[in-house]
Amino acid sequence: MSASPAPQREPEHSPEAATAASGSEATPATQPAQRESLSQLLGGGKAALEASVPPIAFVLGWMLSNHSLWWACGAAVAGAIVVAILGFVRGDKPRAVVMGLLLVVVSALIAGRTGNAADFFLLRLLSNAASALAWAAANVIRWPLLGVVLGTIIGTKTTWRKDPVLLRAYTRASWVWVGQYVVRILVFGALYLAGSTTALGIAQAALTYPLILVCLAVSGWVLFKNIPAGHPGVRHPQVPAA
Repeated sequence: MSASPAPQREPEHSPEAATAASGSEATPATQPAQRESLSQLLGGGKAALEASVPPIAFVLGWMLSNHSLWWACGAAVAGAIVVAILGFVRGDKPRAVVMGLLLVVVSALIAGRTGNAADFFLLRLLSNAASALAWAAANVIRWPLLGVVLGTIIGTKTTWRKDPVLLRAYTRASWVWVGQYVVRILVFGALYLAGSTTALGIAQAALTYPLILVCLAVSGWVLFKNIPAGHPGVRHPQVPAA
């Protein structure tokens, strides 16, 4: 006579077990979106802070030397050299470091050539105008530059363009960046036309690092506000099935 099989126990349904089971079965499509701040993803506003050094040095040199253009230009170039050296020591990309230094040197040469101290800020005014135009045009053709930049940094490259949610979110957030360039154009343009060198330097400092921090905060809020809670986030673009 064979032994009867032992009765099987019913599986336990404790809250802990349910939680573990649901966690193991979660798929990327149902995980909550990552909520890293945009500032964290882009590495903060370090570059903007360093970009404030040369114009501040220019204005200090201008004021302390009783409006000597050559002293002002020399102070700005010296400040840019210090920033460049720190960048190389820190291991920043050489191209970015050299471009930052070159911008200051060319600005100093323009001011020295024209003899107008306000012309030191002319190149920055033009670069902001070009940036506003580029970011706006990129939005119009559905290649928002915030997506291009962030995709390169976090490794998603251009996959986000195939995700309608991320494409819309990046586009809306990129308009905030257009806005910050427009603010600079209006302020710098008015002060440049007025020929106010000291005010231009102060505005340059105030509308570089502080404005970048505001732009990062606002565009980050817009970006994540337009990503639904069920979406896995900017690091995991969802490509619709063909």
